[in-house]
Amino acid sequence: MANKNHSLKAEFILTGFMTHPELKPLLFVVFFFIYLITMVGNLGLVALIITEHRLHTPMYIFLGNLALMDSCCSSAITPKMLENFFSEDRMISLYECMAQFYFLCLAETADCFLLGAMAYDRYVAICSPLQYHTRMSKKLCIQMTIGTIIASNFHSMIHVVLLLRLTFCRSNQIDHFFCDILPLYRLLCSDPYINELMIYIFSMPIQIFTIATVLISYLCILFTIFRMKSKEGRGKAFSTCASHFFSVSIFYICLLMYIRPFEEGDKDIPVAIFYTIVIPLLNPFIYSLRNKEVINVLKKILKNYNILKQNSSSMGN
Repeated sequence: MANKNHSLKAEFILTGFMTHPELKPLLFVVFFFIYLITMVGNLGLVALIITEHRLHTPMYIFLGNLALMDSCCSSAITPKMLENFFSEDRMISLYECMAQFYFLCLAETADCFLLGAMAYDRYVAICSPLQYHTRMSKKLCIQMTIGTIIASNFHSMIHVVLLLRLTFCRSNQIDHFFCDILPLYRLLCSDPYINELMIYIFSMPIQIFTIATVLISYLCILFTIFRMKSKEGRGKAFSTCASHFFSVSIFYICLLMYIRPFEEGDKDIPVAIFYTIVIPLLNPFIYSLRNKEVINVLKKILKNYNILKQNSSSMGN
């Protein structure tokens, strides 16, 4: 009996997407291409921001880190999910499970802080444009980014350490496609009171603080925009904030939909797909396609590439 309990704690089976085995090849192809586009889009955006000096401003530093966290979130979830489409046992060890949850928690926590920081950046840029370079200096931006990474790592470590102290003995089947905290709680035969308390102490204040920062920032931005006399100025301000506000709205709507009582496990998967796979796919395109500076930099790079290609072909002739 002891050996059986030990084995249940040491390994889990991820049962997500297994109700329709005939769809596995199609789902594999779809999620593989989503993952490929997500990584190219996000890492390409990071590379663009690093290499282009014009994009070394607070807004793009935050955006680059957001793209990096989206890559982390997608890489924590999708490769194992793709492997399980053709794996017979669909096993994941306890420590792999904890690592997956750690990186997911790290990415989602960092996203909350970064979206809040980006909202504050837009608030200062639109409501106090003359003070922007003093109130939103590059030094402050770097400090906020480092603080985000430290706080996100600390938050993730707390939940992982507390999960490791629990006993999983009801079953070893996780009714999900990755190791998340709610599906894991359903396997417990020990009291998760301390874990739930830490969620209320750490996770809820992070969400409340970042949501409040976004809402207050955008209320101030809207009041400022409506007071503008120039239609061109209003249009430019709306265009600057639209992509960020759209991305923030999708992220928090999905996050709030996912926070439900533990018994509603069958409804977790569709929402989880959206905030762990679809949002990391959409973010680089939402920000890039609506951003004139990014588009201009891409045009410049493509133009230089075409010139270089033409020169090399003419030299070859």
